[in-house]
Amino acid sequence: MELQWLRAFLAIAEQGSVSEGAELLHLTQPAMSKRLAALEQQLGSPLFDRIGRRLQLTDAGRALLPRARHILNEVSDTERELRALSNSVSGSLRIATSHHVGLHHLPPVLKEFSFRYPQVALDIDFVDSEQAYEALMAAKYELAVVTLALKEYPHLNAEVIWPDPCVVVAAPDHPLAKLPELELTDLANYPAILPDMNTYTGRLIKREFDAQGLKLTAKLATNYLETIKMMACVGLGWSVLPHTLVDSSLAVLPVKKLQVLRNLGVISHRGRTLSNPASALQQMLFEAAI
Repeated sequence: MELQWLRAFLAIAEQGSVSEGAELLHLTQPAMSKRLAALEQQLGSPLFDRIGRRLQLTDAGRALLPRARHILNEVSDTERELRALSNSVSGSLRIATSHHVGLHHLPPVLKEFSFRYPQVALDIDFVDSEQAYEALMAAKYELAVVTLALKEYPHLNAEVIWPDPCVVVAAPDHPLAKLPELELTDLANYPAILPDMNTYTGRLIKREFDAQGLKLTAKLATNYLETIKMMACVGLGWSVLPHTLVDSSLAVLPVKKLQVLRNLGVISHRGRTLSNPASALQQMLFEAAI
């Protein structure tokens, strides 16, 4: 069994089609189909069913998928360990970041990283923080720079880079903005615009309301903080945003006994040897935290 066959299989499984898998690996579609056919012939079983325009894994394909990932990750880790014997910072580096971190905190670090290490091809995916954790567990990325989880993951390292205190806000003409002091019960009387309750930020806020037995009414939910800011600015509801996003278009509400502190940072897998580019970026992030 050749590694190129497994890479072709994995790309098709992740992309859902031969053509998109071929594009991912920079191959022609016939070459991709040939590699898949060779693998299926060696295994003696079809790996995909064609349903409509997409491919679906067969039972054999589903059984092979985690094993193929493991084999290719082992090969990749071996290559990284051997390359790490040299001090060259070059090659490719794939990382994940959330939209807020990627837009408001990461750019200066990435600019300096690209200046110091021009031989590194940086591949950045913008994903939700929760998805980044799952993808890192599956070895899809070397590093992720995101909102840190509320719990510890035994197989992941998490380091705080930027504390990110949040404040309660509303449009300046919102009824809540006219009150000199507020309790959570005041907020409970009005709809909120918040990140999804499955996000780490959403859970932080809901935890405070649950502690006082209050119902949190989220009128609209989106995970894009810039979108939340816009909707709060036009008076669609109160919200909780990082202090760094607040400007004159919003009023900060003086809510007693509500503290929402997120931590933004970098996560990596404890069982994975970081490449030289990943180690260099991680070190620059640590320097940014000083």
